[in-house]
Amino acid sequence: MRTFRLAVSALAVCVALSACGGGQDGGGTPSPTPTGAHPVTSPPSPDASTPGVPPPPGDPVDPTGPALPPPTKRPGGPTRPPSAGGTTLTGTVTPGVEPNCLLIDNYLLIGGPRDVLKAGAKVTVTGRAQPDMFTTCQQGTPFVVETARRG
Repeated sequence: MRTFRLAVSALAVCVALSACGGGQDGGGTPSPTPTGAHPVTSPPSPDASTPGVPPPPGDPVDPTGPALPPPTKRPGGPTRPPSAGGTTLTGTVTPGVEPNCLLIDNYLLIGGPRDVLKAGAKVTVTGRAQPDMFTTCQQGTPFVVETARRG
């Protein structure tokens, strides 16, 4: 009798588990839950590849949108006079511990012409210190470069 009760209990557990596991009817449409409600899914968000839906104007994916002017490469050297209250730093550019990070006297150089600002180059830069700026370089006080020249 004890074996019969154990077999009936195991059969009941199997039936309950198989009823819970049948979330799809195989046709690709969700079947109702035991409460009769259909599962909720969010509708797909529209994207630029949806046929019949043009992308917003100026969208970089839109080949018919307005063309951007080609980037201009500025030659090394000063591009504008230093602003009032700007700081001038002179020294040798040293590489930082992170890739593409350059420093002069514990100032992290942000921006500026990279053809002039290279590790080992002796340069003079003007700009402003931005101690509240966050960077990925993890060293030095950020210094936003306005002008840079060799020498």
